[in-house]
Amino acid sequence: MKKQKSTNSFSWGSRFIDRHPVIANLVIICIIAVLGIYAAYLATAIFTKHGQSTTVPGVENMSYSQAITKLHDNGFKVDIRDSLYREDVKPGYVIEQFPKRGATVKPGRKIFLYINAVHPKEVVLDNDNHPSEYALKGNSHRSAIAKLEELGFKNIRVVKVLGNDDRVVKVLANGRPVRKMQKIPVNSSIVVEISDGRLYDLQDSLMIQERIDYMREEQADGSYSEEYYNAGAESYESEDIAPVESKSAKESPEESTESQYF
Repeated sequence: MKKQKSTNSFSWGSRFIDRHPVIANLVIICIIAVLGIYAAYLATAIFTKHGQSTTVPGVENMSYSQAITKLHDNGFKVDIRDSLYREDVKPGYVIEQFPKRGATVKPGRKIFLYINAVHPKEVVLDNDNHPSEYALKGNSHRSAIAKLEELGFKNIRVVKVLGNDDRVVKVLANGRPVRKMQKIPVNSSIVVEISDGRLYDLQDSLMIQERIDYMREEQADGSYSEEYYNAGAESYESEDIAPVESKSAKESPEESTESQYF
């Protein structure tokens, strides 16, 4: 009897598949899909540690070795993302971390660290291939300051020097002139020497003073030329320079005769 029941059940399933092959295939596909989804869910839960979480410890302002040890002890991985430079943080110490301290993450999460560099970043002020010349020489005042600030310099001071135009004469880093193609640290103390444009005025003033001194010497000797003196007075009339009277012209005839005897 038992054999007959089993045979009848099997024959019934075979007859159903033979009569409705499409429905039977759809049922089989659905069963396989459900089993696959469930297997994927179990695998995802195992690998992603579904339902598990932990808190990220804080390692900022700690040395690199201390931060690595602490994160590894808590089951985290470590990745050094970049090296920055800040003067207010010790070299080799952690400036920033991601995720932040106290964040809730999965166990074994990778923590990104930003470390303060041991040496400050070095940059080139002028990449023109003439290493014997001064860096930024001939640039305008504004463009030179803008470029220095763009490169990351903070301590910049401008000094006016005697020159022909409002241009850069030279740039000094920590008291030393900077040449083209030369690398300097971004934390250097920068002094930019800018010509003040007064050199031409000074040269004109010196030439005028020399002319005046020469005419005064000629007048004192009594050998000056009246025509030369008048021409000089007219040429410098715009400078409000008045001709100087000779001493001999101021003396009276009596004083001149007395001077012959004494």
